[in-house]
Amino acid sequence: MQLGLQLGYWGAGPPADVPELIVEAERCGFDAVFAAESWGSDAFTPLAWWGARTERVLLGTSVAQLSARSPTACAMHALTLDHLSGGRAVLGLGVSGPQVVEGWYGAPFGKPLARTREYVSIVRQVLAREQPVRSAGPHYPLPFTGDGALGLGKPLRPITHPLRADLPIWLGAEGPRNVALTAEIADGWLAIYWSPRLGPMYEEWLADGFARPGARRQRADFTVAASCQVVVTDDPGPEIARLKGSMALYLGGMGAPGMNFHADVFGRMGYAAEVAEIGRLFRDGRRAEAAAAVPDELVADIAIIGPAEHVRAEVARWEKAGVGMLIVGCRSVEQVRALAGALAVE
Repeated sequence: MQLGLQLGYWGAGPPADVPELIVEAERCGFDAVFAAESWGSDAFTPLAWWGARTERVLLGTSVAQLSARSPTACAMHALTLDHLSGGRAVLGLGVSGPQVVEGWYGAPFGKPLARTREYVSIVRQVLAREQPVRSAGPHYPLPFTGDGALGLGKPLRPITHPLRADLPIWLGAEGPRNVALTAEIADGWLAIYWSPRLGPMYEEWLADGFARPGARRQRADFTVAASCQVVVTDDPGPEIARLKGSMALYLGGMGAPGMNFHADVFGRMGYAAEVAEIGRLFRDGRRAEAAAAVPDELVADIAIIGPAEHVRAEVARWEKAGVGMLIVGCRSVEQVRALAGALAVE
């Protein structure tokens, strides 16, 4: 099992201890470091700044939001980071949700699968640098000839030669159609709230994509990277309680009523009634009650918390169910060392 360190996105300001965490994670044998974005800090700059302290780990976005930048601009970010890191960039992409896309980026959310397919196609054209980049659209037409165009646009290819035409693209996906698209056009799946007991269902979704004509990869050379809170502790209670607060936020506040992709994931796990109650309490401003309504079993489905022996057994179970990399959040150097020690990755 590979390990990735998830830095996430910032709160009110940048966290102070990230440089030490990254250095220690690399020293302890972690395989990758990831950064995210929501509507504050971006995903690329932290990797370039803090990643300069590293020599070996992959530097990935988990995830960069499609609507935050055009596909050609995103490709520029990726090829620049890949050069600066000596070929260690992983471009993780995701569509986000309608509240962020339409409320923050001022763009339409509709047709997320079609937008993703077109976006990835353009990024791959840039990275291949075989010819000037063109796209018939309809979402990202190049050259642009729509309303307001001067008619002077010309197809271009990047001035900078990309270091790798096959720079890996991993997609964040939650529903069956999105996961199948990921298997068809991407190099890896960034899975959030993955559960090993649903492993056979996920494999069916992936198989649908791999079976499509022109699929980029097959299961043997495709990476499933699952976000998972892994904490080595002899007192799991406080850690479980802490996670319930963030679960209430994502189930109740990170999506609109009737369109919350995170909530849909847990509905498939059998928690539809619980998720509805959590969402209702959170939207009513009763956040403590929303957190208390998160069942312990729900946390246990998507996190690994307990003594070293329990952690080792659960990680083996996740690996057997199809996960190739666990992307974990560690809040301290001590947690990094404890996890590396429990899994003997140093």
